[in-house]
Amino acid sequence: MTDSERGLAVNLMHFARALRAAGLPVGPGKVLQAVEAVEAVGVGSRTDFYWALHAVFVNRRDQREVFDQAFHVFWRNPDILKRMMGLMLPTIRTEMPTDRDQLSRRVAEALKGSSPEVEGPEKTEIQVDAAFTVSAQERLQAKDFEKMSTEELAQAKQMLARIALPVAEAATRRYRTDPRGERVDPRATLQRMLRSGGDLAELARRKRRTRPPPLVVLCDISGSMTRYSRMLLHFMHAVTNDRDRVYSFVFGTRLTNITRYLRHKDVDVALDAVSAAVEDWSGGTRIGSALHAFNRTWARRVLGQGAVVLLITDGLDRDAGEGLAAEADRLHKSCRRLVWLNPLLRWEGFAPKSSGIRALLPHVDDFRPVHNLDSLAGLADALNREGPRRAEGLRKWLREAA
Repeated sequence: MTDSERGLAVNLMHFARALRAAGLPVGPGKVLQAVEAVEAVGVGSRTDFYWALHAVFVNRRDQREVFDQAFHVFWRNPDILKRMMGLMLPTIRTEMPTDRDQLSRRVAEALKGSSPEVEGPEKTEIQVDAAFTVSAQERLQAKDFEKMSTEELAQAKQMLARIALPVAEAATRRYRTDPRGERVDPRATLQRMLRSGGDLAELARRKRRTRPPPLVVLCDISGSMTRYSRMLLHFMHAVTNDRDRVYSFVFGTRLTNITRYLRHKDVDVALDAVSAAVEDWSGGTRIGSALHAFNRTWARRVLGQGAVVLLITDGLDRDAGEGLAAEADRLHKSCRRLVWLNPLLRWEGFAPKSSGIRALLPHVDDFRPVHNLDSLAGLADALNREGPRRAEGLRKWLREAA
């Protein structure tokens, strides 16, 4: 191996380290594959070089933006390239490009602090913030997913894996024996009398069996929901593996059933399978078309026994709400409870101005925010208690905003 080839391999290793610090699942095997890919395509064309590394390091659609930003920053700035030649470097002090405002926070952190600091001739002043009025965990629970750093996102994902989503149990059509049941069991009573030789026997009683109803999740993965859909998929995976009869769907311009993929215990394997199955990631939104496909194909299969439906979307519809009201009304009549989770509710001045939002709102039982861990914990509390259908407060709010 020549010196130039060795230098390129070292730079690829540091680029892979920066991607791993930014949250991509990059291991030693990916570095070796990247070296082989670059040897195959060469470095004469920047486009070929980009797509060779893209094919190696990107295996999910939600990783494209992070890779693209890291690639253009790392390989465009010669100072960054020069300072990453060492195996272990102090904190990089190279100025970032002029478009740093458009650079994602995770990529900036990865390129600035992906390696540990060592003592040098310059002493870095350490400032300690002593204003710890609340614990770090409490701050993390209240922090918007969009504003979290890479480390905070990793912690949030671990906390999402422990979230339980209890739903109030519903009565079924089947009965079980209960001495204090509200109904007499004639068959069991006659059997008691036969065993006693026809003498009078105590009445046998029974009551209805109860069990948690099915839970159906319809999650928007369009471009306007990109900031939240990744974290919500972790939430959906945790719920799927915490209880039975959970059915998960995602939609952008089309509807995709991802239930069987999320049943895998390993969240990374599950999300990789979801990414491979979904074709309309971060695209447009056709909520009415997606609900029509669900009502026509899946409603009878998964909405039995009083299912609870979670609709996760910001309500920004590319079709301007065409056909959405009728499909939402049909969905509402087919389920026990329809809960709409909207990240736009995090804004205090939110008003239902969009045609899609106005078409959906009259047909939901609850309208809640979903932008941080606290909002998901509040959802668990809301689902564990019964509420009125089609709350009058929502309709009054919609009339006042008109």
